[in-house]
Amino acid sequence: MSPDLEQELLAAAAVLRAGGLVAYPTETFYGLGARARDAAAVARLARAKGRSDGKPLPLLAADRAQVESVAELAGPAATLAARLWPGALTLVLPALPGLPEEITAGTGTVAVRVPGSEVARALAAAVGEPIVSTSANLAGEPPPASAAELSPELVARLDRVLDGGPTPGGAPSTLVVFEGTAIRLLRAGAVPWEDVRAAAR
Repeated sequence: MSPDLEQELLAAAAVLRAGGLVAYPTETFYGLGARARDAAAVARLARAKGRSDGKPLPLLAADRAQVESVAELAGPAATLAARLWPGALTLVLPALPGLPEEITAGTGTVAVRVPGSEVARALAAAVGEPIVSTSANLAGEPPPASAAELSPELVARLDRVLDGGPTPGGAPSTLVVFEGTAIRLLRAGAVPWEDVRAAAR
């Protein structure tokens, strides 16, 4: 990471810690972030995106320790995490108390990943807790693969854009949920389902 990008990252982390909203690069597209436990910031993020009520918001974390600060990570989920993180695999896990309603949508679960993007992991590390990682687009619009593709209307509702250059785009993160010891695919994505099943064995 270049010194200039590192300085931009630290500035973005300061904005998030202060309750602001930031767009930032991930290993797939640009994400829209707020601190996971800042209920006011998370509610503002949902409004900024124009997201419908009742739809949960995913998180990303710097490392396993951050994941375990918001979710229970055990059994098959822990096995997958050890084998496929960092990476574009989002796990739906039992949520720990204290997360805003917009994140869990009343399900008692939280979708979270340790991303493959060094910048995204470093941002969460600098913030000191997991951050929201929904795509940085207005509801119904395609997700942006670069800062230049961000909707001007959305940018006007944010406090900072962390421009880390273009992202790979392509498929979103793969999303899976656990039912006892069984694993179920909720959304196909960047990590092939066959790889997920193989890693779970």
